[in-house]
Amino acid sequence: MTAALLAAGSSININLGNSLNKPSSSLLVFLAITLLTAAPSLLILLTGFTRVVIVLGLTRNALGLQSTPPNQVIAGLALFISLFLMTPTLNQMNHVALQPYLHGKISATTAYREAEVPLKGWMLKQTGTNELALTESVDNEHPAVPSDVSLAALIPAFLLSQLKSAFIIGFVVFIPFLIIDLVVSSTLMSMGVVMLPPTLVSLPFKLLLFVMVNGWVLITHSLVTSFK
Repeated sequence: MTAALLAAGSSININLGNSLNKPSSSLLVFLAITLLTAAPSLLILLTGFTRVVIVLGLTRNALGLQSTPPNQVIAGLALFISLFLMTPTLNQMNHVALQPYLHGKISATTAYREAEVPLKGWMLKQTGTNELALTESVDNEHPAVPSDVSLAALIPAFLLSQLKSAFIIGFVVFIPFLIIDLVVSSTLMSMGVVMLPPTLVSLPFKLLLFVMVNGWVLITHSLVTSFK
């Protein structure tokens, strides 16, 4: 029978998923679960979360508060600031990649390549030239234009730039509080009060200053503008 079928020229077609059809529901569920699993890593590696959470943490330390606001509040605020900053890029990725893929207009490979373009464009704007040159030299990669750099070289350069920017902003935030600590410490020494910790006395003044200038709004505004 097999010989008869082969003689009749019968053939078996195997669909490898290269045709432009709408992805199945099971595939979409699998992709969604995978994305949710990798979401924390993607948040740290591909968004401004690292810069935001470091600056907010340094601001808390500058005030002299070790656990207020709690870490959960700091992380939550950093998360929503990061999502706010990434909204235009995410909307563009959804328009050029996700929606065409869901409607079967492009393949998964094409959707991935299309989604890379706006994401890499945003990351390159936040990446320093020195950091990018360093990772390119380690990766033995020398693209003709910066947009051709691979994510393997761009992500570490982006993170290094985020750390640098975060510590620069943190340094600026520390200066007024450091001045208050120095003034209070000098005043206590001149009065001969050596048993009272200067940080305990300066804390109310730092809190008063922070509230008067609407500090959290000022810090958030500085963070948002630093990305632009």
